[in-house]
Amino acid sequence: MNLEPARHIVWDWNGTLLDDNQATLISVNSVLAEFGRGPLDLAGWRAAFSRPLTACYERLIGQRLTTQDWARIDVLYHDAYRAELASCGLAVGVPQLLREWRAAGRTQSLLSMWFHDELMSMLGELSLTELFTHVDGLRGANLGGSKAAHLAEHLAAVPVDPADVVLIGDVVDDAEAALSVGARCVLVSTGVMDRPRLEAAGVPVADSITEALGLLED
Repeated sequence: MNLEPARHIVWDWNGTLLDDNQATLISVNSVLAEFGRGPLDLAGWRAAFSRPLTACYERLIGQRLTTQDWARIDVLYHDAYRAELASCGLAVGVPQLLREWRAAGRTQSLLSMWFHDELMSMLGELSLTELFTHVDGLRGANLGGSKAAHLAEHLAAVPVDPADVVLIGDVVDDAEAALSVGARCVLVSTGVMDRPRLEAAGVPVADSITEALGLLED
């Protein structure tokens, strides 16, 4: 299935351009252990993952979470994740595929729910910053909610017509966010959500960045 040619890609970061599945799983299991729950394997986490994250963790932990509980989870998860972040690599083909997209005269930006300042620092360390016309990470509290409002703000800042945009991400929320602003979406099966649920979102699903970009060619 080929899409209409796209002028601009909005990339997701975690699970899409950054291969951080093991770091994520270790971090989730640190939270579950703190609440006396057993660990998940990657298949189990992919099957369980959903947004909003508060509801996802309530199902996994088996109890309603208070504001204090969520604040505790936020610290536990992110402390564990930061400890593993140095072990994470980029997805296969990155950054070369992004350089080729830019060299063809097209543009791309990055929208992540990882903290903005830390994201910018990591992009700089990996010499990726120049590949993007605009980068947005999370500013303010991490509530684990939808990306839709963030995407609308991001596109306004680029700026670009949503009809010319394809968002490439790894979870159903990415597809829902794209639909909400009139953009298109390709999902990759490399992240934190299993393929059957990605396919149920009704958008193309690819198994790699290479395959995702192939769907955007003439």
